[in-house]
Amino acid sequence: MSEIEVIRASALASLPHGFLGRRGGVSAGELAGLNVGYGSNDDRLAIDENRRRAVGALLPNAELATVHQVHSATTVYSDQVWPQGARPQADAMVTDRPGLLLGILTADCAPVLLADAEAGVIGAAHAGWRGALAGVTDSAIEAMEQLGASRDRIAAAVGPCIGRESYEVDQAFRDCFLGDDPHNARFFADGPHFDLTAYVVHRLLAAGIGEVEALHLDTYADADRFYSYRRATHCGEADYGRQLSAIALPSD
Repeated sequence: MSEIEVIRASALASLPHGFLGRRGGVSAGELAGLNVGYGSNDDRLAIDENRRRAVGALLPNAELATVHQVHSATTVYSDQVWPQGARPQADAMVTDRPGLLLGILTADCAPVLLADAEAGVIGAAHAGWRGALAGVTDSAIEAMEQLGASRDRIAAAVGPCIGRESYEVDQAFRDCFLGDDPHNARFFADGPHFDLTAYVVHRLLAAGIGEVEALHLDTYADADRFYSYRRATHCGEADYGRQLSAIALPSD
């Protein structure tokens, strides 16, 4: 059995955090590995165990808060773990409560972890193309400011997501971004492929974030390491797993 791989960002090195892939879990078959997505058809006990292992690899004995992700720009404040059937529909969370892991699930979308360590405020955002275009990272930053963060002190990391070479899109997709801002053409530099990481980084920098780090890891291209919705679809698989990215403030 492989160990859980925890990918860390130097920009967030002072805080417990990590971008996880599929290595180290107990799920089997097409979902083999560390699948943490209750939205999959995986065995519930396997998902529970994978989540327990994921938390243990990031911050032992912490609580893990997740939301019902809907590709929106909605951010919520979290000071607790919501029951599975009562999670708010949102795509970003912020907190100032120590010991609470804010967890984002992805399978090609970009996970974004944010922190103002000086203020003791963190955030986590799920940035698929819809949410990124709608401003989910801007929403998260504004919510962090309401808790006392300063955007020039916020560090952000963009984790593993579908890479430009793997992300072929149609003209209607391109038109959505060009209609919002003609300068977005630069994120389609090689024609029908979209650079999600570059776009999310651009939104963060444009918002005045002090430090932005992109990991540039392609979920689609590395089947041994990451789950990918698009790859599963192209391969005709019946289901796909989700990986976890999370951040917390250390407990005293």
